[in-house]
Amino acid sequence: MSTNQPPQLSAADPSGVTGAITGAVTGAVTGAGVPDARRRRTVLIAVCIALMAVIASVSGLNVAQPDLALAFGASQSTILWIINIYTLTLAALLLPLGALGDRWGRKPMLLAGLTVFGAANVVAGLASSAEVMLAARLFSGVGAAMIMPITLAVITSTFPKEERGRAIGVWTGVAGGGGILGMFLSAALVDVASWRWLFVLPVALVVVALVMALRSVPNSREKSGHSFDTVGAVTSVVAVVGLIFVLQEGPERGWTAPATLLGLVIGLVAAVGFVAWELRRRDAALLDVRLFGERSLAGGSITLLVVFGVQAGIFVVLFPFFQAVLGWSGLLSTLALMPMAVLMMMASGLAPKLAARIGARSTMATGIASAGAGLALMAAFVSVDGGYLSVLPGMLAMGTGMGLAMTPSTEAITSSLPRARQGVASALNDVTREFGTALGVALLGALLSSGYRSAIDTQLAGVPQGAADTAREGVANAIGAADGAGTHAQALIRAAQESFVDGWQQAMWAGVAVMAVLFLHILARGPQGGQWAVDRDTSKRERS
Repeated sequence: MSTNQPPQLSAADPSGVTGAITGAVTGAVTGAGVPDARRRRTVLIAVCIALMAVIASVSGLNVAQPDLALAFGASQSTILWIINIYTLTLAALLLPLGALGDRWGRKPMLLAGLTVFGAANVVAGLASSAEVMLAARLFSGVGAAMIMPITLAVITSTFPKEERGRAIGVWTGVAGGGGILGMFLSAALVDVASWRWLFVLPVALVVVALVMALRSVPNSREKSGHSFDTVGAVTSVVAVVGLIFVLQEGPERGWTAPATLLGLVIGLVAAVGFVAWELRRRDAALLDVRLFGERSLAGGSITLLVVFGVQAGIFVVLFPFFQAVLGWSGLLSTLALMPMAVLMMMASGLAPKLAARIGARSTMATGIASAGAGLALMAAFVSVDGGYLSVLPGMLAMGTGMGLAMTPSTEAITSSLPRARQGVASALNDVTREFGTALGVALLGALLSSGYRSAIDTQLAGVPQGAADTAREGVANAIGAADGAGTHAQALIRAAQESFVDGWQQAMWAGVAVMAVLFLHILARGPQGGQWAVDRDTSKRERS
């Protein structure tokens, strides 16, 4: 298959806007032009399957922590690194590998990423030690960083403008709901088989995606007269590693621990250095940071950061509630999240139609308002005795709102960069999601823990010192320590459950406040005038 290059626009071509859009799409294929509808559907299915493999691997191992500890004789710290090194590597390499995909060719990068990712998961499934597992997870993160930005870049460079929003809606639905589906399937595999079967799912998805991509995904790449921004790539990696490390390790090591503070300093210095360097390179930059002054890119990025942060924080709260408060299994707990995931995916698909009617800004604001209302419902009505039904309405509102907010936010980001830089645009979208996830887990998790400890400290009178100290660590710890509390056992369990609900409410009301600020920001500074305005601005930049 030969590869055609997207034509270059000049300011002297007054009719070049339509030609540029058409040419950029036809440059992604061979032959007569835009792929036909059947092939476009196949392309969308292929990249979404590849994305599902990546997303499912983010959360899949969480359900198997005890099994991994027993299999490798590893400490809890080592198990957390086995889980976190994947997301750390993925987040760090998204931007440079997305940019390399633009230059090298998006199809070759996707195929290479699928190969690396698949091979690494095979090694992980057969791992005989924690060291082998750590290495396999690291290379899985490398492969995932090659795959994830390219999946969205393929969509934006292949689908015509009138279909692009719907295709992005499907992509965002998979990106948002895929993690929940991955957790459910992973929990099922651990229950019926063993933790090693967790890696069968991503390998199977990779094989299917690889076959479909070889047959149907067109190639496209950037034609650039500038050298690759190596300094920008390195400083971006250091900045992301430092800041994500702080968010992951701060809750475990302590926010004032030397390692945490060192990571913060390194991350901030590298981030400042990255911005300064990118401003200096300007048109040859890895990422033109001046674009963050535009409403579309800034509004979309901030929305995704907050929405994914709140979603991740919700999971931190919901799983202990289902398992420690309601006494459910891991499989049943993940199944309980499915209504939220289904509504999120459905709303993601409907969002482009709503944006076409009322505009991207109004759609984003509607989604944010719905998600904020869901948090408020969960905060107001959650109770130990109310069980699942006390949180279900809030979960449904949250899922609907997130789906409505994610799709126009993603489209605002990808439409803010030229078509030739869609790998970078997609990587920026993905990095924002990863930062939001890490930030939400760290902050909402800290609020939950703080609220829980404050509440349970007032209810430990008469409980033996050892059991009381253990109970302060968390609701699951309290339930485990109840056997050593003597006649206070049932009272301790009830106190821990009610204290958890108190901490839950503090975290949820904090989330409501954040969503309210985001709502006002989007009303004031969100994308203007619907998608046509974004396309118009993009065309202006491409002509220049």
